[in-house]
Amino acid sequence: MKATRAAPDPETRGIGSGAAKSYQAMGSVVDQARAAGVALVRVAYCDNANLVRAKAVPLHALDDVLRYGVGFTVAQQALPIMADTVLPASGLAPVGEVWLVPDPATFTVLPYSPGCATLLGDFVTAAGTPWEHCPRACLRRAVAAAAADGLEIRAAYEPEFYLFRRAGAEYEPLDQTNFAMTAAHDLAHDLLRDLVETLDAMRLDVALVHPESGPGQFELSIGHAPALAAADRHVLLRDAVRGVALRHAAVASFAPKPIAGAAGSGCHLHVSLWRGDQNLLYDHGHPARLSRAASAWIAGVLAHLPGLCALATPSVNSYARLQPRAWAGAYACWGIDHREAALRVITPRRGPSSLNLELKTVDGSANPYLALAGVIAAGLDGLRRDLPCGAPMEGDPAALSDAERAARGVRALPRSLDEAVDALCDDAVLLDVLGAPLAQSFVAVRRAESDALRDLPYDAQVRAHLLAY
Repeated sequence: MKATRAAPDPETRGIGSGAAKSYQAMGSVVDQARAAGVALVRVAYCDNANLVRAKAVPLHALDDVLRYGVGFTVAQQALPIMADTVLPASGLAPVGEVWLVPDPATFTVLPYSPGCATLLGDFVTAAGTPWEHCPRACLRRAVAAAAADGLEIRAAYEPEFYLFRRAGAEYEPLDQTNFAMTAAHDLAHDLLRDLVETLDAMRLDVALVHPESGPGQFELSIGHAPALAAADRHVLLRDAVRGVALRHAAVASFAPKPIAGAAGSGCHLHVSLWRGDQNLLYDHGHPARLSRAASAWIAGVLAHLPGLCALATPSVNSYARLQPRAWAGAYACWGIDHREAALRVITPRRGPSSLNLELKTVDGSANPYLALAGVIAAGLDGLRRDLPCGAPMEGDPAALSDAERAARGVRALPRSLDEAVDALCDDAVLLDVLGAPLAQSFVAVRRAESDALRDLPYDAQVRAHLLAY
């Protein structure tokens, strides 16, 4: 492996405060892999287009890869979903190498792919520094910014997805049922049982699985985790759902709107703020149990939500879903258990630790590291400026007139990817958390997708997203 030998020495590469600890853990990863009968290990990352990419190494090469990483061309972060054409506007070219260094804490055996395991990693340069275009490094920066304010962010992604059977050149939904129907449980029983057992074996803590509103559509909830682990877990979950589906002659798609006229698929992001064992969102004295910190966090997210859409709903297909009266959060407002508001406050029925905020304006085309980094940056901005969030929305925001929404400070969110990217480019807080190089490559990728796909017929747009996500 010529590229890996050229990488920096692990003692000096400086990928973060946990580098030394990770280095010490390398031996245990090899031991775990050997004990689990692993023959092949994927070293994976999630790119600007939210495609999970990996190179696989045999077990005998794992120790070397743990030390030095796997080489990739820098051009990998300049590729849109529909082509392998390197985008000049990204600032990247086919010249240059970076190294994907595995994080030992992410080692996960893949039950749906016997003899295989995955490691997620961080990109570093030849000088041993974090690569500026690395999405995982972006989330690390956001987590560090929160920690500097004494905060730990815990999160979980809650994805919806469709299951299809292939019928010639077409894909048909696994069933024709509706929300939570027991018939859907029965029709998909073997697949769902296999999926839950697989995710539990991967330590992803399944909390709930149920049929959603669309034909063949399902939703999964898993346990919350610290922010970086939450994004890692979503990458692992998405691959697992697709892998298990394949074993049952099905295809899973997390595309935002794969069927015209049917429910869209969100990937709701749940977030809470902690200091030690205290959930800082909770205040028992407030009617909705919301603290002043919760109010400011909500206000910060809503203030930046138009630009956040470029990170959280970043595909052309996203805007077929992000519509009023579609339970997608098409207006920048918040509410208590309100499923049309972009930001929903979850009633803390299980006590203070269960209070969290659900951002509905997220879907399966979002890179989970970038979406969560953007939400953290927006929320921290609200906290630092002590922004007020105003009154909760109690009715359907779509039922209000434009004047009524304006009086309440309720804004319609972007109606296209172009509008969302424009809003991102005007948002200094979000651009700062991305950093100029990553912002440039991300914007280039998503603008190229918009240029290529926006004017195509809906069916052609769906085909471009269906198997990508």
